[in-house]
Amino acid sequence: MAETGSDQAGDMKHDSVSSPGISDQEKEIATNAFEAFKAGSYDESLRHLDSLQELNKEDYKITMNKAITEFYKSGQTTSSTLKQTLMTLKNQMHTAVDDIDGLDDVENNILYYNQAVIHYHMRQYSEAISIGEKLYQFLEPFEKFAQAVCFLLVDLYLLTFQPEKALHLLAVLEKLTVKDGSSKNGKGESSSTNKETAALKAEFTAMIEAAKSKMHQYKVRAYIQMKSLKACKREIKSVMNTSGNSAPSLFLKSNFEYLRGNYRKAVKLLNSSNIAEHPGPLKTGECVRCMFWNNLGCIHFAMGKHNLGLFYFKKALQENDHICAQLGDGSNGQAAKKFTGIPMCALLANKRYELLYNCGIQLLHIGRPLAAFECLMEAVQVYHSNPRLWLRLAECCITANKGSSEQETKGLPSKKGIVQAVVGQGYHRKIVLASQSTQNTIYSEGQSAAIPVASMEFAAICLRNALLLLPEHQQHDSKPDNGSKTCSQSGSTESGSETSDACSGKTQEGDKFIPAAPSSPLRKQEVENLRCSILACSAYVALALGDNLMALNHAEKLLHQTKLSGSLKFLGHLYAAEALISLDRISDAIAHLNPENVTDVSLGVSSSEQDQGSDKGDLEPVESSGKQTPLCYPSSVSSARATMLFNLGSAYCLRSEYEKARKCLHQAASMVNTKEIPPEAILLGVYLELQNGNTQLALQIIKRNQLLPSVQPASSPDLRKKPLPFQSSQPVQPIQTPSSFTQVQRK
Repeated sequence: MAETGSDQAGDMKHDSVSSPGISDQEKEIATNAFEAFKAGSYDESLRHLDSLQELNKEDYKITMNKAITEFYKSGQTTSSTLKQTLMTLKNQMHTAVDDIDGLDDVENNILYYNQAVIHYHMRQYSEAISIGEKLYQFLEPFEKFAQAVCFLLVDLYLLTFQPEKALHLLAVLEKLTVKDGSSKNGKGESSSTNKETAALKAEFTAMIEAAKSKMHQYKVRAYIQMKSLKACKREIKSVMNTSGNSAPSLFLKSNFEYLRGNYRKAVKLLNSSNIAEHPGPLKTGECVRCMFWNNLGCIHFAMGKHNLGLFYFKKALQENDHICAQLGDGSNGQAAKKFTGIPMCALLANKRYELLYNCGIQLLHIGRPLAAFECLMEAVQVYHSNPRLWLRLAECCITANKGSSEQETKGLPSKKGIVQAVVGQGYHRKIVLASQSTQNTIYSEGQSAAIPVASMEFAAICLRNALLLLPEHQQHDSKPDNGSKTCSQSGSTESGSETSDACSGKTQEGDKFIPAAPSSPLRKQEVENLRCSILACSAYVALALGDNLMALNHAEKLLHQTKLSGSLKFLGHLYAAEALISLDRISDAIAHLNPENVTDVSLGVSSSEQDQGSDKGDLEPVESSGKQTPLCYPSSVSSARATMLFNLGSAYCLRSEYEKARKCLHQAASMVNTKEIPPEAILLGVYLELQNGNTQLALQIIKRNQLLPSVQPASSPDLRKKPLPFQSSQPVQPIQTPSSFTQVQRK
């Protein structure tokens, strides 16, 4: 969920300190200009700066202060102009942050700091971090300025999901605050009058308390990202003590309860926050009402109430569009893209694409793949480097093209799945059985596969993109796997911040993090789990498109993965067997259909495998996961082995080994309930009876839509009824997104 209370990076620095050697007249003019600026008299400040520039035309700092004053005079709406001016000044100095060894002049620091602030508000986080980290190396002489740089870097680290670095900086900030506090108190005692001393102490105490409150909020956000709930609980108490029941503190506490699985309490905390008193995005850059509705949607998603969650996400989207319309022309925030006409602090207020991501995932869960496809296609224009998002788009295409039947909705054998039509009457009445060829769908209609349409061809492209975005597979070095898993589960254990720090540091040294905005980055184990899901989907799509060689390639790669769940292993064997049967390699297919290959078919996955795993951990509610379990997917190892035997019987039929097929059918029938027998198994029973010349018994099987005692259940000779691959799921940051789609279905 989104956390509030993340203050802006900081105001522009309009410093009146001048270079040594200036005259008393210049000092006086500079002081007057600065005082006018602080009072909000920008025209007067500009007049003083013009006078100062006439006396000293070569000082670039005067030009910088004039540009900043003009920026504030415009209501902070000329961000692009200010950015260009600062860039010009930097070029005039012929220096770059990466080239310098030291920043001896504090004014140079402020120039670069202002550039970093602009990059921050324009969402250019990498550039802002590179400048901020360079400035951080030269901060010791300037403690007040150091606090501004550190707070900016903390914000940037949290926005880019680097909580360990943020916590390190917060520790430095605490030392600076304590040191500054002791020195200020010492100086205050030597003040000339008691009244001045009391006023200075009161002002300084208020500033220190505000800084401490902000640091506690940042720590909570960092611990939430790290899933370190024990440490987060301690900091939550400090936040409530320093901030009271303010909207930021209540939002953070609600996020904490959400991670613990206390969803009702999380909703109660959100409802108790007085969002009406929030100043609004034009002043703070945050739309609290938008975050409020979004967080309610995330909570109800976690509770398995997907329709209600979608309702709240749509409310958040409407609120966001309303804010964007206020900020500029158009409801989609077109003015924000141009960075002109709106206050700089409000450039970060537009969360449209994060919300579209949320809506798309939620629509996918409630069985509306085409609507989900439209939402995710708009989101992928911004988050095109997220492999998870490409997988979700492929799942939309698969779900939209898999079709529906009475069996799929009720989980029972359907007579309509066996009998295609009845022709004639009386003695001439004939039953037309459905054939495998009539169930195939032609997806392309002369259009290019690259056109973004919810087709299986486009699904193949999405899955290819997802695989290309993942790093090269590494078979060795299994120890970091365990470390990464421990790190992702630190929220449910009592590892604390130290364990998380060490763990995350280990993974960062090996470059194990893969960006997946707007979700949290992928850890090494999450990458491997995601790779397995993508390969399973790729094999399914290739089979649907008739590309059997590619399907076999994907299935074999899936089966060779080192960290493969039992359910995906089951699907891998089925997909490989179908591809081999289509390639007329029956013997190889029979090896894959060995029931002993199935040892586990549980749909549950570890926290590191969930979509946005670092946001939710192993706190998936039982009722939610139960509702997501497809009825047609094998619910036990016994049922899965029966499915393998149904398919094995079909393979034997293709080799005309009817007795072996009968044995497989007999064994499979004894392992499942009568209602769990698929229509294809009934068709295979009919086929075997017709091979024996027993026409009457075959007709009885069709009319009753069930296997008679003398016939054992099996799957049709051309069964290849493949379940859909699945991927477990969950929501995002900065506005938390719900998880991925999990549905398994026989095709």
